[in-house]
Amino acid sequence: MNTNLPIVSFFRVLNNASRILKNPLPFHHENFEKHGDAFKVQLGFGKTVIFTRDAGFAKHMLQKQHRRYSKSELQTKDLAKYVGEGLLTSTGEKWLKQRRLIQPAFHKKKLESLINTIKEVIEEEFIKIPSNKEIDIFPVMSDLAFKVVAKSLFGYTDTQGDTISRLQHITEAAQKSLVQEIRQPYKRWWFYFSGKIKNTLKLTQEARDILNTIIEERRNSNKVYNDLLDMLLTSKYDDGSVMGNEQLIDEILILFVAGHETTSNALTFTAVLLALHPEIQEQVYQEVSETPDDLPPIEQIAKFRYTKQCIEEAMRLYPPAYFSDRVAIEDDNYQDLKLKKGTTILVSFFEIHRHKSFWKDPSTFDPDRFHPDIDKKEYSDWYFPFGSGPRMCIGNNFAMYEMILAISALVGKYKINTNLHKVDIKPLITLKPENAMLTFVER
Repeated sequence: MNTNLPIVSFFRVLNNASRILKNPLPFHHENFEKHGDAFKVQLGFGKTVIFTRDAGFAKHMLQKQHRRYSKSELQTKDLAKYVGEGLLTSTGEKWLKQRRLIQPAFHKKKLESLINTIKEVIEEEFIKIPSNKEIDIFPVMSDLAFKVVAKSLFGYTDTQGDTISRLQHITEAAQKSLVQEIRQPYKRWWFYFSGKIKNTLKLTQEARDILNTIIEERRNSNKVYNDLLDMLLTSKYDDGSVMGNEQLIDEILILFVAGHETTSNALTFTAVLLALHPEIQEQVYQEVSETPDDLPPIEQIAKFRYTKQCIEEAMRLYPPAYFSDRVAIEDDNYQDLKLKKGTTILVSFFEIHRHKSFWKDPSTFDPDRFHPDIDKKEYSDWYFPFGSGPRMCIGNNFAMYEMILAISALVGKYKINTNLHKVDIKPLITLKPENAMLTFVER
C-alpha cells in the first residue's frame, strides 16, 4: 500500500453531495476503481478520512492491532446520546468489563433455551402475511426481528403489546434522526435550534423509563423467566457486584438497535434474492420439506445447511453492517502506510465482500460459496458479516439461529415471487433494503 494515498478533493465531494446524500456507495465504488484499495477523502475544515477495502488492513485494525484503535465519535458520542453507553458504543476498560459480563448470556448452550421462543414469534408473524398479494416484506421482517428481541430479552406477552410497539417506534425514530445528523453535519445547528434533537432525546428518555419499569418489576418478582434479562440481572462482575439499572438499560437499548435492524435487513435481502432466483429457492424448499417437523429446533437448524448458505451469501452481497470506522489512538503503520494518531479510517465491508481479487463473479448470488465442504479459511479473511476481532457482534449465533428458522419457515409455507429485476438498497446506519415488493403464494 502506497504511503502517499490518492486524494479525493473536498470539491469533488461537494460536487457529488446530493448523490452521496441519497446513496454514497456508487461514489465510493468509483473512487476505489480509480484509486485502488485505499484513498483519502477531504471533508473540509482540514478534515480527512481514509477509505479502505483492503481486507488485510481491516484485519490489522479490527483484530491484530485493535488496541491502537478506537471507535469514532459517530458511535461513541452521536449514537450513544440516544442509546447510552452499552457494548456497541462504549470503549476501553468499560467496554471490556461489559463484554466479559454479557458474553456468557450469548453462549450457544444458553441460546438453546430461547429457540422455542424465537420459533413462536416467527409462526405468529408469518401467519399475518397475505397470500397472492404484492407486499413490501421489510415491515413484516422488522416487526418479526423486534419481537424476537423483545420476547427473548424479557419474555413479553401480548398484554405488553403496546409497550413493545412504543419501544419499536422510539428505536426507529431515534435511528432516523441520527441518520439525518450524520448525513447532513452542516445542518447540525438547525437540528439543535429547531428542537429536533431535544424531541428525540425526550423520546429516548421515555424508552428508558419504560425499560426501567420492566427491570424493577422483574427485580421484585420471584419468578424465573430464563430469558436474557434474567441472565443479565444475575451476571456478576469480577468484584461480585451486579449491573445497575442505568447500565442495564443501555445494554438493552443496544440489543434492540443492533439486534433488530441488522436482522430485519438480512432477512429481507435473503427473501428478495430467493424470489429473484427460483431455482435456489426450490433447493431451500427441498431441504425444508425433507427435514422432519418433530425434530427439536436446534437439530432442525443443524439440518438446514443450504438455508444457512443462502443467508451467508445474502450477507456477503448486502452486509447489514456495511462499514466500520476506527480512529488511531496512537501512531501506527500498516505495510508502507504511516498512520498518525487521530487518523480516521473507514472500512467498507460492502466493497471487500464484492472484491474481484477475493470472489469469483462477485456480484452473482451463489450460496455454494459457503458449502460445508469449503474450508472456512478460504474466505474468512475477507468475509465480515458480523465485524471482526474482539468487537465482533456478540449476538452472531443468536442472529443466525433466528434467520435460519425464519427463512426455512417462510420458504416452507410460501412460494415467493416478485416482479423485481434487482435488489434496491438504502444505505443508512445499516444497509437497508428498499422497495422489497414480493408476492407469497401458499404451498
